[in-house]
Amino acid sequence: MKRLIERRLIEWKNSANRKPLLIYGARQIGKTYSMLAFGKEHYANTVYCNFENTADLHAVFERDLVPERIVSAISAMYNTQITKGDTLIIFDEIQACERALTSLKYFQEQANDYHIVAAGSLLGLAVNRGHYSFPVGKVDMITMYPLTFEEFLLATDNEKLISLIKEAYAEFSPFALHEKAMDLYRTYLIVGGYPAAVQTYLDSGDFNAVRAEQSTISDAYIADMAKYTTPSDMIKSIEVYNSLFAQLSKENTKFQYSVIGSKARARDYETALAWLKSANVVLRCQRVTEGKYPLSLYEDQTSFKVYYSDVGLLTMRMSIAPNAILQPYNLSDKARGMMAESYVAEQLTANGFPLHYWASGNTAEIDFVIQQDACSVPVEVKSSDNVKAKSLQTYVKNYSPKYSLRVSAKNFGYKNGIKSIPLYAIFCLRPET
Repeated sequence: MKRLIERRLIEWKNSANRKPLLIYGARQIGKTYSMLAFGKEHYANTVYCNFENTADLHAVFERDLVPERIVSAISAMYNTQITKGDTLIIFDEIQACERALTSLKYFQEQANDYHIVAAGSLLGLAVNRGHYSFPVGKVDMITMYPLTFEEFLLATDNEKLISLIKEAYAEFSPFALHEKAMDLYRTYLIVGGYPAAVQTYLDSGDFNAVRAEQSTISDAYIADMAKYTTPSDMIKSIEVYNSLFAQLSKENTKFQYSVIGSKARARDYETALAWLKSANVVLRCQRVTEGKYPLSLYEDQTSFKVYYSDVGLLTMRMSIAPNAILQPYNLSDKARGMMAESYVAEQLTANGFPLHYWASGNTAEIDFVIQQDACSVPVEVKSSDNVKAKSLQTYVKNYSPKYSLRVSAKNFGYKNGIKSIPLYAIFCLRPET
């Protein structure tokens, strides 16, 4: 299936300032597939090195980190010619070999004509452990996520619909195929963006099979916690992960350690939470105390929300019948709100927005605040077409943004300083440059 990361990989290949590339991302989101597809399409040949399942590969890096010798050894190991500029060298699961990660520094300094892409499902964890010599400033970096809704539309042969949505977004005029797009949005809430789950849906259309695939993915995360953390941190990471659904079910969705357990304290669970974030299993949304520009100056490090990195995992945990999501008239506002807010969080993250929300005591809260047009713009998320809310009025009164964004089930529109964006069109939002 087509992934939009290919555009960024092509830009990297053609860049005059290209360095070895590191791709971050959770397990099973398609990093390996995308790297191999990119190599097949844009290079004469590809050499694929996986450090998790090829023990002999580690020995190549033990002697020294001289790039030419390493390339020569890999060429002999895989019985293939490696040519500068024509061969893509892939270092997969690079976190399993500390010296391979360090070698990227020397490739950049001494042999940058070789095209190297490295990836790691738990790369963020490996770096955070502290004993890795990370090649700071010597690599380009991209973070990859599960399929966005735009990529889901591509996978379901709705490429023309993407173009039409973008046209409606550019003009903020009502979209004629609004109901069709909303139906696809609801399908995405069930399927989510993990390639295996999407492929299962494409092959069978069986939502029960999709749920089984998602359950396997969720179990794999828990297995990683057991494999890559201490026994104590493993237990705490699992406890945090298992509390996410309850955290999002609360009226106030601010992350509260007491939800994990009555005796849970921040100092005991901070490492576990950082593990989950570094593994890209969860998304963290930081509170800002002021809706002023730039937002980074007003972050409150003690208050934050945590979302699943994929809305399909959330809806699996909610145990809602797929038909109830496809025809949500009997669903509670709370259930629809949880899904919509989590969906928007993951789409904003994939588009490059740091996640922030604004809250003023217990009186007002804005789901997300983003930076656009040198301004801090409030983003209010509504799961239905009922869009009345006092919090947005409070924010506008306090900070006078150039405009506000309301993401809901309503069609496009622009009235009273509020740009209405349908839930399916959130992928059109882009960060300021």
